[in-house]
Amino acid sequence: MTPSTLQWIAALLFAGALVHTFSTSWFEKRAHHSVHHSGLWHLLGEVEAVFGIWAFFLVLAMAAVGGMDQAVQYVDTRQYTEPLFVFVIMVVAASRPVLEAARLLVQGMAKLLPMNDSLAKVWLGLFMVPLMGSLITEPAAMTLAALLLKDTLFAPNNPKWVRYGGLGVLFVNVSIGGVLTSYAAPPVLMVAGTWNWNTAFMLAQFGWKAALGVLINASVFAFFARQFLSSTTAASPVSSEDAQLAPVPAWAMGVHLLFLVAVVLFAHHPAVFMGVFLFFLGFTAAYSSFQSRLLLKEGLLVAFFLAGLVVLGGMQQWWLQPAVSGLHSDVLFFASMSLTAITDNAALTYLGSLIESTTPEFRYALVAGAVTGGGLTVIANAPNPAGLSLLKSQFEDESVSALGLLSGALLPTVCAAACFYWL
Repeated sequence: MTPSTLQWIAALLFAGALVHTFSTSWFEKRAHHSVHHSGLWHLLGEVEAVFGIWAFFLVLAMAAVGGMDQAVQYVDTRQYTEPLFVFVIMVVAASRPVLEAARLLVQGMAKLLPMNDSLAKVWLGLFMVPLMGSLITEPAAMTLAALLLKDTLFAPNNPKWVRYGGLGVLFVNVSIGGVLTSYAAPPVLMVAGTWNWNTAFMLAQFGWKAALGVLINASVFAFFARQFLSSTTAASPVSSEDAQLAPVPAWAMGVHLLFLVAVVLFAHHPAVFMGVFLFFLGFTAAYSSFQSRLLLKEGLLVAFFLAGLVVLGGMQQWWLQPAVSGLHSDVLFFASMSLTAITDNAALTYLGSLIESTTPEFRYALVAGAVTGGGLTVIANAPNPAGLSLLKSQFEDESVSALGLLSGALLPTVCAAACFYWL
């Protein structure tokens, strides 16, 4: 296949977006030193805005090369269910009643563990909550874990290696912790219908290995960081402003959890889950006395990031699919893990599902590698931008270094790779 001019342009723009993603901390530093253009530098330093910006350039290039009708048709034919779903699930999961229910659950379980209360809550946030992602979906698990751990594990007074190590463990564990079912992890969701993978299959082939990897990662990190985590005062996942609100009644927690369940059940039907979301907004407005600020801005930024990735990623099939189609399963596992670092793992598995007559070994290697590498970069897994948007304020210049995340995720990724490759 000879790539067209537009395909080459799309590949170059995709490469530009990747370079931009790894350079956001530089833009943030410029923003703090700029007098007249700090707003522009802040925009360029927002990881969530990167792919949306470069997707806009792609649309302009399409209009210039093939005409505006072709550009509009391309944008119209992309699938935006995942960005919309991540936006909705992030806002609902981060609502105060849901967080209060999660806090009470973690607090109750922490009392049963033979360790410091703060350390126990961090360990549960890195172990139990990512595994809950198999039930409530990975984006919801990422949102809950990030808010539960924000003022403990990611406290600014903790050493940089603790915060980046914790971020790497969180991202890797959420990526692999959602594979116990067939609907919760985006890279599994993309292939489950095509390959007839149900929840029983996922538990047998992936789930127990993922649970072991999550357990090891959370436990090893908690052991080495215990000196700092044990001395940290455990905090509620709500702000001091939220603490002044009325206590959340149990019935309100139940209603919010029902909204969360409804969104998860209709995750493939955007018209339905958006309708549920509108009812959710009405409910929060009607009972504002025990509600905190909804994360609408943060959720929209994450959705913008993912939508931009959908638009840009849709033009990368010409080089990405041939790159994996002829590989042996052993090589494919590590190739998939590496490619995930530079492209969304759901997009990678989706392209792999388009290849005809693949073997069970090929399919396992593709998906296992994709979820294993889901914590290496911000763009590797759909929930990562959600976690980043909630936690970046805990890092210097309110920016997470791409190299810092990569270094923090390397050892957890190696552990996950060992579980999926050798077990």
